Amino acid sequence: MKLKLSALACALLIGCGGAPDLDDPKLSSRDLNLEEFFEGKTVAHGQFQDLFGNVKRRFEVDINGTWDGQTLTLIEDFTYADGGTEQRIWTLNKTGDDTWSGTAPGVIGQATGEERGDTFNWTYRIDLPGRDGKTTRVDFDDWMWLLTDDRVLNRAYVKKFGVTVGEAIIVFEKR
Repeated sequence: MKLKLSALACALLIGCGGAPDLDDPKLSSRDLNLEEFFEGKTVAHGQFQDLFGNVKRRFEVDINGTWDGQTLTLIEDFTYADGGTEQRIWTLNKTGDDTWSGTAPGVIGQATGEERGDTFNWTYRIDLPGRDGKTTRVDFDDWMWLLTDDRVLNRAYVKKFGVTVGEAIIVFEKR
């Protein structure tokens, strides 16, 4: 019983850790504009790790982006290190100078996001397909930072029932 209580206490403490904020001080003078960065070809390398930092899955994503002046369409082709594949097609609509909404198969309702300087925050609920063919409903709090003109770092906090269950860490590289 003590072990279970200790694990729960650790999980709560980790879940209470600091998260990024759009009002955090900027570390560069760059501006991240999604439509500019993701138009054309992009490749991403990433991994998902659980609450305790154990790497559960690694992946590569080939992304083809098109921008028509209002809508950014991202065709994402995932290849997992375990041999699995998946395709997700995002349709993102620019709703203001720095705001976005979007949808993709599996997304519940609308994803929403905001750019601020070199940072973009994107939140959504999604039913993710698992290796066993079942889906898992999770919430993503996705943070992107423009590191260079051709590289974006992404850290996504993943929650289930309001509790952090892991993180996805991804580096996007413009081709």
